[in-house]
Parts: sequence; C-alpha cells; structure tokens
Amino acid sequence: QVQLAESGGGLVQAGGSLRLACAASGRTYAMGWFRQAPGKEREFVADINYSGGIITYLDSVKGRFTISRDNAKNTVYLQMNSLKPEDTAVYCCAARSPYGSRSYGPHEYDFWGQGTQVTVSS
Repeated sequence: QVQLAESGGGLVQAGGSLRLACAASGRTYAMGWFRQAPGKEREFVADINYSGGIITYLDSVKGRFTISRDNAKNTVYLQMNSLKPEDTAVYCCAARSPYGSRSYGPHEYDFWGQGTQVTVSS
C-alpha cells in the first residue's frame, strides 16, 4: 500500500494563493486532487498522468490552478491562484498503483490521503 501525505493547506483571503503538495511513500502512476466541502459531495479538481503530459481540470479551476508532479520525489503539487471562497474545502490527493493490469474508470484511484484544509475568506 502507498501512503499519501498532503501539506500546504491554510487560511487565505480571496485572491490569494496556496501551493499544496502530496508526497507518496512509493512510486505511483496517475495522481489527482479532489476536494470536499461541508455538506457537499467529493469533487474532482485535477489529475495528471505519470509523464505529466495528460492533465485534466475541473472547469471552475481552469486558469487558476496548476497541477504538476516530480517523479523523483514521488510528489504531486497543486498551485492554487486567485482563490475564491467557493474553493474552501478539504483537499485530498489520490494515486494509482503502478502494478496490476486492471482498467480504471474516470477519476478512479487506489490510494487516498487524509486531506488538508483550505479556507478562503471573503
């Protein structure tokens, strides 16, 4: 099993920026970020394949958030700019195992982190 540890959350004013990081305990394939606000369903934010060449974003964060990864460090990042109050949520990272031959559905992952709180004040 791969453990994921998120960091970088905090409290910022609207328009501010945060950089989240998720360090994996071992090699992973695709990695992604999800978020969940109180009383809301978990929501996909962004993901990235192993090589970094295929990236997908939630429409509402396009142009504001940037996902990237450093495979030498087994780490994925989420740079969040122009933050809005509606971005407030617990942000969790997720990863796929490099082993096995099973297929994955959209936004399906094997491992999940505990999450880091992001709060954006108006």
